[in-house]
Amino acid sequence: MMFLFLSAGVFCGRAQEDGTDRTEEKTDYTVFRIKTSGVVSTNGLTPFWIASNRYGAVPLEAANGCLQAGVFHRQPLGSGWEWSAGADLVAATPRYRAVYVQQLFGALTYRRLSLSVGSREGRRHYSQSLLDSRLSSGDMGISSNARPVPEINLYVPRFITLPYTGGWLQGKGNFAAGRSFDSDYMESFLRPDKFYVRDMLWHHKSFYLRVTDTENGFPVSMTLGIRHLVQWGGVSTDPQAAVRVQPRSFRDFIRIVLGQSGDEHATASDQINVLGSQYGTYDMHLDYGGERLAVKAYYQHFFDDASGMELQNGTDGLWGIQVDFPQFPWLRRVVFERLLTVNQSGPFHFIDYDHSKYPGYGGGGDDYYNNGEYTAGHAYFNRGAGTPLLVSPEYNTDGTPGFKHTRVRAWHLGAEGSLTQALSCRILLSTVESFGRPYRPTLKKMTGVFFVADFNYAFPGDWLLSLSLAADRGSLLGNHTGCSISVAKRGLIR
Repeated sequence: MMFLFLSAGVFCGRAQEDGTDRTEEKTDYTVFRIKTSGVVSTNGLTPFWIASNRYGAVPLEAANGCLQAGVFHRQPLGSGWEWSAGADLVAATPRYRAVYVQQLFGALTYRRLSLSVGSREGRRHYSQSLLDSRLSSGDMGISSNARPVPEINLYVPRFITLPYTGGWLQGKGNFAAGRSFDSDYMESFLRPDKFYVRDMLWHHKSFYLRVTDTENGFPVSMTLGIRHLVQWGGVSTDPQAAVRVQPRSFRDFIRIVLGQSGDEHATASDQINVLGSQYGTYDMHLDYGGERLAVKAYYQHFFDDASGMELQNGTDGLWGIQVDFPQFPWLRRVVFERLLTVNQSGPFHFIDYDHSKYPGYGGGGDDYYNNGEYTAGHAYFNRGAGTPLLVSPEYNTDGTPGFKHTRVRAWHLGAEGSLTQALSCRILLSTVESFGRPYRPTLKKMTGVFFVADFNYAFPGDWLLSLSLAADRGSLLGNHTGCSISVAKRGLIR
């Protein structure tokens, strides 16, 4: 059993407010956002960091254009209640179905507990990620790389102080269930001899505890968390599959929530292991917040099965440090990260074997983000839903599903600041070494270097002009040099 989720709802009635309310959050508003952008690049592909971590809106093909427009409303109702809604459309070319709905959601909030229904881009308080979405290489569980999955999400947006802890303990979490709507796209992408699971269901939940001094302002705090993600249900397109209609009853939902194995209606693998494709992260953060310097050190340990949960996969995961300089606007924040996924609990995965003859744990070959039944992997519309540094299946030129580069070592640097009051800049630089997959290694190590420099100039009237200069080098994705220009406008309707 993965773990028992402690419902976020327990925080609502008895917890104290943590004092993070902002004045503007107590007013109602309706805003619009519109953005148009274009990308030109050499060698046929959009540079990696222009296409990645942008919620799947930027096409991979070079010489592309994108128009995104949305309207969002928030309305306090009094007595701690409020509701919000949003709709966002994207028109992009070249792309399968050039016009589509990116966001369409409604949400109801009571004090510190929120319920959201629909597809919604995951701002940090909604997705529960603790990482900086602009500078980090990407959360290993749910990042900003893929389009948002339509879901029902019950969540505590921000950390709240728990009662009877003297102001030292805070918590937050979420519980969500969703469904994929990318079946037609997958059929257009895959070769006729390749199969996947249509109408797949999703589930994810998280629980975080933070030890911090909310009373006297002691500058050091520590956060521990666990997240559980599952792909399940759906119907296999393989006519020869032993089980075409995957278990999807309410009892099966309870099984995947609790991390249990399937019953006699599940595949043999899911009866031996757990139902569906299950994975998750342990999150550990240590923060220091001073007036002139703030530092966050973090480790996100990824697990794909019980061996990873029991830390048999060594140091696999995302290691990082974030440094903030509140008094230096020209360099506001720097993020430095190390991503490791080469251990994977050893080279082989076998459950029933003679331990005296074959010593070792025997739970290896985890092949992160891939699954034998759910061959599309941890992706939505073929964009990786976790870190983009495990290259998305959308890059597969042979029409095959799944991730081809799951054993990687990577370094990543992100920095941002303001050059003038109106001009800001962001830089991302990543180096990746890939060794393929546990059972399908590459013949030789493949490498990639990905760079982007973003410049944003804010004009009066909430206009924003952005220029991105980017380059890719190496055998992993090839050599590409390109740029992106975008114009965005935001304003109040009421």
